Amino acid sequence: MDDPLHRCGWRGMAGDPLYEAYHDTEWGAPEYDSRALWEKLVLDGFQAGLAWITILRKREAFRAAFDNFDPEEVARYGEAERARLMADPGIVRSNAKIDAAIASARIYLDMRERGEDFSAFCWSFVDGKPLQNGWSEVGQVPAQTPLAVEISKALKAKGYKFVGPVIVYAWMQATGLVNDHLTTCFRYEPVKAMAR
Repeated sequence: MDDPLHRCGWRGMAGDPLYEAYHDTEWGAPEYDSRALWEKLVLDGFQAGLAWITILRKREAFRAAFDNFDPEEVARYGEAERARLMADPGIVRSNAKIDAAIASARIYLDMRERGEDFSAFCWSFVDGKPLQNGWSEVGQVPAQTPLAVEISKALKAKGYKFVGPVIVYAWMQATGLVNDHLTTCFRYEPVKAMAR
């Protein structure tokens, strides 16, 4: 029986229950929780050079390995935890990406200690409201935008790594700072309606 839902035409999604569920329930929905925004940024950093489905399939292993992305815990990681992560076959084992994740937890906490809420920081770039695009075909969706370049520069200025414009734009799409569901997708209007 054919699936009656018309989704964004991501390569490799059709018929993959995990990928379809992610698209149907999570991707593009506005995320306002600071910790959840940070987790997704870290995961998108691990995605660099890989397909998102690779990270999605490993997400629960990442959560287990990184103490459910509790920044307080991750910020305390030392050599023993780093060695444990590098030996964990359930995650992407990259020295640079693991170091960046640990450092980003420390930056996140430093921002908080200085009174800078991560969610407020992220959403300030779009004046607190998701940008609503109107793409009708996958080929129209950009890999990055001038705003993604601006956010990338702001994150890098704070010390974050693996936050280039392409990664940042993928993160913006995933966390709903921008609605890039195709206008023909069944999620476009519901996601649009989620804007605060």
